[in-house]
Amino acid sequence: MTTVIRSEFDRGIALTPTAPGHFEGELDPGWQIGGGINGGLLLAVAGHALSQRHGEDGHPDPVSISGYYLSASVAGPATVETELVRTGKSLSTGTAVLRQGGEERLRVLATYGDLAGRGGEIRTSATPPKMPLPEQCIGVEHAPKQFIEQAALLERFDLRLDPATVGWALGAPSGEGRIQGWFKLADGREPDPLSLLLVADALPPVTFDLGLPGWAPTIELTVHLRAKPAPGWLLVSHATRNLADGYFEEDAEIWDSTGRLVAQSRQLARAPRG
Repeated sequence: MTTVIRSEFDRGIALTPTAPGHFEGELDPGWQIGGGINGGLLLAVAGHALSQRHGEDGHPDPVSISGYYLSASVAGPATVETELVRTGKSLSTGTAVLRQGGEERLRVLATYGDLAGRGGEIRTSATPPKMPLPEQCIGVEHAPKQFIEQAALLERFDLRLDPATVGWALGAPSGEGRIQGWFKLADGREPDPLSLLLVADALPPVTFDLGLPGWAPTIELTVHLRAKPAPGWLLVSHATRNLADGYFEEDAEIWDSTGRLVAQSRQLARAPRG
């Protein structure tokens, strides 16, 4: 029986096996931002291939995944090649390479497990940021026109930004280097581990809050997944503490509707060029 893929995200990461460990897919232009396909979506595509490979060993979920972006991906056909590095009792490690036209776009190293099997003690000092309710936050339709024109993927998000972190949209960035808000997929698809890879790179670059609008290409993105997210809104906070010599780090925390920290990420990106 043919599986009907209804969610835009599921269509965006859909892959067809062509040989053991090899897959092919199609990168949709609706996931573009700036000059290429969103880095979080690309990581989810590679992560999906590894989920299929490691799922055979009972390890369907990414626990830690790092992607190195070698060249900008564009809309069109893509292939993903995976390789198993190690299979253990509770964790497996593998690599994935995403290519287009024979050119390597993304190389991934990841460790996989089963997040559904986690239920141990939690000791943490982390707390979700205090924000107004989603209906009291600012929708992306209020973002600067030039940003919306370069970010087709925003049509796939229900993103509500904290009013305290959107001064940049009015020409008054705070200079703190923080943007945070509530996130859902616009078509109502509930979050899962693979979609968290997208969410880790879904908000506008924190350089907007430093007064530097424009595309900020990702060089490397690492996501640590702590638990399967509960249904509902995700609370996402992005921040940077250091921009130097044209590069900056961006740290993200993702909290689910129960107030649990379900993912953390750090990426190195190139600052927008003036």
